[in-house]
Order: sequence, then C-alpha cells, then structure tokens
Amino acid sequence: MNPFAKFQRIIFAMIEEGIDVCPALAVPVRDQFRWPAGEDHQPLRKLNAAFLIALSGRDHPLYGEAMEHLDEAERDPGLSRLGGFYREALYLVEEEVGRRLDHDPKFVEDVEAVMVRLEQGAPLTSLADLDLLYRLWFPEGAGMLTGREEHVRALREQRRVTVSDLNPDPIKTPHREILFTGNVLLTVPLDGKMAANLSPALQESVAEIQGEEQLFWFDHPIPVGVESRNNEVVHGLKGLSRAFRFESRRGNMPEGERVTCLLSVSTTHRGLQGIAVPYLEEAVAGAGGAGNLDVYAFAETDTERLVAEVLLPAAASYLKKRNPQPLTEVFGVDGRYGRHYSFLKAIAAMWQVLVDRTVKGTFKIDLDQVFPQERLVAETGGSAFDHLMTPLWGGRGVDAGGNEVELGMIAGALVNEEDLPAGLFSPDVRHPEGIATLDQCVLFSPLPQAVSTEAEMMARYGEGGPDGRAECLHRIHVTGGTNGILVDSLRRHRPFTPTFIGRAEDQAYLMSVLFADAGASLRYVHEPGLIMRHDKESFAGGAIEAARIGKVVGDYLRLLLFTGYARSLPWGVDRVKEVLDPFTGCFISALPVSVTCLRFSMKAAVLFSTGAVSDAADAAELIRQCSRRLREEAGKLMYDPFPQSARFWREKEGWDLYYDLLEALEQGLRNGDPVAEELKERARAVITGCRLDLG
Repeated sequence: MNPFAKFQRIIFAMIEEGIDVCPALAVPVRDQFRWPAGEDHQPLRKLNAAFLIALSGRDHPLYGEAMEHLDEAERDPGLSRLGGFYREALYLVEEEVGRRLDHDPKFVEDVEAVMVRLEQGAPLTSLADLDLLYRLWFPEGAGMLTGREEHVRALREQRRVTVSDLNPDPIKTPHREILFTGNVLLTVPLDGKMAANLSPALQESVAEIQGEEQLFWFDHPIPVGVESRNNEVVHGLKGLSRAFRFESRRGNMPEGERVTCLLSVSTTHRGLQGIAVPYLEEAVAGAGGAGNLDVYAFAETDTERLVAEVLLPAAASYLKKRNPQPLTEVFGVDGRYGRHYSFLKAIAAMWQVLVDRTVKGTFKIDLDQVFPQERLVAETGGSAFDHLMTPLWGGRGVDAGGNEVELGMIAGALVNEEDLPAGLFSPDVRHPEGIATLDQCVLFSPLPQAVSTEAEMMARYGEGGPDGRAECLHRIHVTGGTNGILVDSLRRHRPFTPTFIGRAEDQAYLMSVLFADAGASLRYVHEPGLIMRHDKESFAGGAIEAARIGKVVGDYLRLLLFTGYARSLPWGVDRVKEVLDPFTGCFISALPVSVTCLRFSMKAAVLFSTGAVSDAADAAELIRQCSRRLREEAGKLMYDPFPQSARFWREKEGWDLYYDLLEALEQGLRNGDPVAEELKERARAVITGCRLDLG
C-alpha cells in the first residue's frame, strides 16, 4: 500500500470503524450518504458524507458513488457552489498530504505507526491511540490528556525570566498615565427584528441597513437597539466607572477625577458605520451615562478623517519621498479583528504626541469584563491600579533561552463570573477530561489552551516559582482584554496585528515583533492578580448564540491565517513555533488545509448524527459559512507558500510610516514649526468630535 493510500485508510478507520475512546465518537457517515431525499438538509448531509467517503479512498464500498455525487453536485445549479467547494477541498487535501508524504520522513513514520496499530485488527481504543493520531496533525496535543502537570511545569520553566532591571519610572498615576481602551462590535438587530428603544431616525436607518450583505463576523457583536441590561457597552463602561470610584476610595486617584476611555467601533454591515456613534450616545446616555468617564468613540469615518486631515498632510510635509498608501490601509477600525486591535494600541502614541504628553501606556479591556475590585484586594492585596503600577512593567531581563527581553507589555487574566465564588485564580478554561467528538481527534485546541492558561495566566509568584522580583514570567498566551503596552515600547518596537487576522488578534500582535533585529525582544510581563471577571454569559447570551457558528468557522480560519502569517515572518516557522507552542503554536500547522477540511467536515457529520433538528440546522449553516469563508484562504495557502508575505510587509511599511510621522510631528512641535502646530490642532478637533455626548 502506498503512503497516501495508508493516509486514506486512517480516515476510513476514523469514520467507519470508530474511535472507542469515547462512545460519542461513533458517526454513521455511510448512513448520512444514504439519507432519504426530501428530508431536512439532505443535500448538504449527503454532500458532506460524500466528501468524507471520498477521502477514505477506493477501498470504501461507496467510494465510486461518492465521487460521482461530488461531480454531479458541482454541475447542479442549486448545489454548484457547495459542490465546487467540496470538490476543490478534496483536491487540496490530496495535494497537501501528498507533498508532505514526499518531503517529510517523520510524517511518513507517523502514518506508518497508525497503520501498524490498525493492522492489529481492533478499533482505536485508548488515549495512546489518540496520541498516534495527534502526532499526524496535532503534535502539540500529544500526551496532554494524561500529562497535564508535567506540561504545566515545563511551560512555566520555558516562560521564566531572570530580571536584570526594573522600570526606573513605572506607572504611578494610572488614571492619568494610562489610556483605557475597548472595542465595540455592532451588528443589526437579531432575527430581523426592530428594537423599540431606538429613536425614530435610527429605526429608519437600521431598517435600510438590515438588507445589506454582512461583511464581517465577530464572536458576539452587539445588536443595535438591544436592551440596556444586555448591552455590552453599557455593562463595560459602568463596570469601569465603578472600578475607578473604588480606586478613589482607596486613595489611588482623587475624588471627582475623570478618566479617559477610548473605544473603537467596528460593524458587521457597511451602513452601520454612519449611525454607530449616534447609536452609542443614545444607548449609553439612556442607561444613565458613564459616570466619571470621558468616552471617545472612533468609527471608521473618524479614523478616515484623522488620516485625511492629519496624517496625509504630515506625510506631504515631512516624509515627501514615502508612499502614504500603506498607511491609509492599516489605520482604521472596520474589518477583521486585527484592524481595530492595532488601532487601539497605536492611538496611544498619537495621543501622547498630539493630545496629552502625560500618557505613558495603554490598557485594553473587553467590555464584557469588569474588575472585581473587592476580591482583588482581598485575595491579592492590591487593586487593579496597584497591579498596573508594578515596576516589572517596563523592566528587562533574560529569558530561559538566554535571550534579552524587554517587558514593555503587561498581561493579566480572566475569571468566569460563575467561577468567582471558588476564588480569583480559577482558570477560565479548564483542562478537558477527554474528547467528545470525532473532529476533536484532529485538532482539540482546548487541550493546550487549558495547559497554557494554568501555566501562564494562573501562575502566582513566590509559590515555588519566580518570586516576582528577581524572576518573573513572560507571557505568550494573552486575552484580547486585560493587556497593555507602554507607549515608549510601542513607538520603538511598532507591533501590530495584520488586518487579515480575524480571530486571536491578541495572539497575533506579538508575532509581528517576536524577535528583535538587535537588542531585547518585546514581551508581556505576567502580573498575577491583574484579573478581570468575565460576564458575557450573564448578559450577552442572545448575541453569543447568534454568532456561535460564525465563531466556529473563525476558529477554522485561524488555522489557515496563522499558518500563512507564520510563514511570512522573517524568522522561519520552526523558530516561531518554538516560542508560540503549545497553544498559539497549535494554529500553525504543517497540514493547515487538510486539518481544516477534516475538522469542519467531521464536525458537520457529528452534528448531523445526533438526530436533533437544531444540530442538523447548525451543520447546514456550518457548511454554508465554510464554503463562503474558507475557500479563498485555503486556496491561497496551497498555491502560494507565503500567501500573506506581501501584505504583511506592506502593512509593516504602513505602521512604520505612522510612527515615523509621529516622530516628525513631535520634533516639529519641539521646534515650534507652524505646520506641526496646525496639524496638532486639526487632530484635536477630530478627536474632540469623537467624544460622546452623554448628557
């Protein structure tokens, strides 16, 4: 049997013979192929089953019928798009696996090891058998179901930093020196319903927008007009305001002091851009305002004004030989997650130069999170501000590999609201006891995520590990909220998340500057106890449910995009993975297209197999979204070894131009240059216009 036929035999074993590690893994794929015509979702059920049968090879008794059905579907006007997607996916998997079998002896060995086990004549039945499969396409997960403690210890050692210098000028007044930021994600009302609590003018606008095509997908966007008790913006701003009042009572900031909070406003539909800020004013003011916060909200129209009225004129005056076009492409808030995430960091540098020189850092929260201040003080001895004043933030040291690191970023952690009674240091991702579905035999990211959460996020100094003074931990695994960066580090290292990143934008941010050309590499310092309570399940359940399938597809895209991104970086994939493994690195794969196709098709088969009407509907929606959102990225990755390289370097050029412009403007202001003074006033005028009028 040739090596590729052996690979097909493994797929056959998975879908026909089963994997008895868990009874739920039995998926009757051949029954799905034979599903009676006219039943709900029968065309998609049969098409998905045909794809898995075709991947199983010619020894499958239904192989010929499955291939014929795929060809017929591609010619069927009603199924041509989906049929073409599956037909192309089949070709891409065969091509990718074939290449790897030809060029990677270790992969051939791993395939052979599974075949030896199959030739024993029994189904795969143990965790050791599962590890054999993981070695094929998910090596980061091998051994993790049984060796959690060992993996946690090893990862903590890998993240250890010997501190050489503390920050001589740490944050002392967080309310003045830190810009607190958050991202607002807006979508149209759920299920096409119109919210009664919108003003007549907004209702009219939203009615027109609901017919537009959706352009971007987010995990749990806020439906315009949702009730205040379910509105993430209202929840987050009120929680932040309460946290600052607590700091005043604690003596960390004066009573009555107002704190600046900057929001990016991203939308799923183009038409929402024009009404985003008026809607936020209505929603927040209608819920009683934002207390002691001065809130500035930047929609795409506002960032376009900053580019047109400030940055492009600055480029014409100070950097005449530079092409400004890349800057216009990266500076903004609409699009995939990467675009607004970079903006929320980069705006702090502009704020320091053109608005307020006292700003030294920025700290991002997610608006479904709040600081549980009383618990922070009770369990860690410090409030949120106390933790942000650590001199480790901005310190320097040497990592476990002997490399110099600059701890210019800071990262905290999360505790789920329902877990808080058990204590702050309750991981928000728990170690899985086992696997539950067939697709988890291909890639099961909660395994390394749980290990990384425990090893990095839940680590406490002085408990047999680093003491938090002479030694600390640096972080690779961070969350989208509860992290910050000093403006000095921002302006020197210039990290960014590429605009093509649609999930895990927080993980991608550090990748852009993972290694320094000279000197210390930028890293996050771990601050134990800088923990926010995650409340999304308690108030945003409707939005989460509506976006559930989109989130799953985003996770599949993550594998394709992170693999392409890692290939585009100048340090080589192996070196990048060495730092990012196990969790972030598990989305950088040697078989990204094949793993993605196996995951989504097996996930759909599992959903179809339950017999539940709702699961079948989810499977159908999963297939439809995958065919729209995965096809282009999968093709790019197969036909171009470095699909994101040109875009990454173009975006780096854009951000370099941005920071160079700020340097030029800063120098011009020091010299009393009237051009710089005028541009400063223009910037302030645009920014002032972004301040929400909350009554």
